[in-house]
Amino acid sequence: MSSPIIDVAFYDAKPYDRVYFERAKAQERIHWRFFETRLSLDTVAMAKGAGAVCVFVNDVVQAECIHRLSDLGVKLIALRCAGYNHVDLAAAKHRKLAVTRVPAYSPHAVAEHAVGLLMTLNRKIHRAYNRVREHNFALHGLVGFDVAGKTIGIIGTGKIGKIAAQIFRGFEATVLAHDPFPNPDWAARVDVRYTDLPTLLSKSDIISLHVPLLPETRHLINRDTLACMKPGVFIVNTSRGKLIDTAALIQALKQNRLGGVALDVYEEEEGVFFEDLSEQVLQDDVLSRLLSFPNVLITSHQAFLTHEALTEIARVTTQNIVNLDAKQPFLEGTVL
Repeated sequence: MSSPIIDVAFYDAKPYDRVYFERAKAQERIHWRFFETRLSLDTVAMAKGAGAVCVFVNDVVQAECIHRLSDLGVKLIALRCAGYNHVDLAAAKHRKLAVTRVPAYSPHAVAEHAVGLLMTLNRKIHRAYNRVREHNFALHGLVGFDVAGKTIGIIGTGKIGKIAAQIFRGFEATVLAHDPFPNPDWAARVDVRYTDLPTLLSKSDIISLHVPLLPETRHLINRDTLACMKPGVFIVNTSRGKLIDTAALIQALKQNRLGGVALDVYEEEEGVFFEDLSEQVLQDDVLSRLLSFPNVLITSHQAFLTHEALTEIARVTTQNIVNLDAKQPFLEGTVL
């Protein structure tokens, strides 16, 4: 007797999502209903008849939305991302909805993107590319610096932070790290030195953020911490936009206290990132101001976007959906 097909409402679907989720090994057990719109109170009714919903980082999964999902018969909220700060876990527990995520789809993808952002901004590769396409081969204004010999501060040494630190050690840079749960054995093995946050901020030429968004990490980079940094410091953020107080960041940029800022995330990215707004006037004045600085480089939350990461996201998410229906355990590390 064949197992029943599981109906899944898939929100905020992009073309690459469809490709990888339809390829996933267990997908033959699932009927995907792909919606381009995000999950919100206005769209939750689209999940009627579904056993599970599949959501991403900018879907709104708060208490009222969860209650309505439960009333519709949904049993699982399957996050196809690592972060879960946008989900009301207490409400999900109260309504007995399981919540799963993909905790480590490809730490290499995000760490490598962080380093790529830094190198692009430092060596002004994006500006040089545009010049050459216009047959401008002049080199003025394109001076960068050697990463070798510099001090790199890694805030957060989870899977991604560790890999980023190891890549920077390959540049022959000094790497400082800060984490509330240090791993001294790893640090000794790769020649990374743990230190307190004030020391890291004051000593680092480059600071890269690799921490989750928690109440204690919100606006980790703020007016006070920016004031502690070396003049000309470069800041890289591929973690969560709300780790940085954007108003304070802009003020520091205007005062020429920062050498450069490379961001793959932004405080108010919902409704902007992942969308094509090229035919519209950008309504976010703060983001417009950030984009006006010549020493700011922004990508649209694409650090995760590699073949390996998308394959793993689809594999883990799909298998968790199938395991829920079969009353099997979820994949290790995915239950919240």
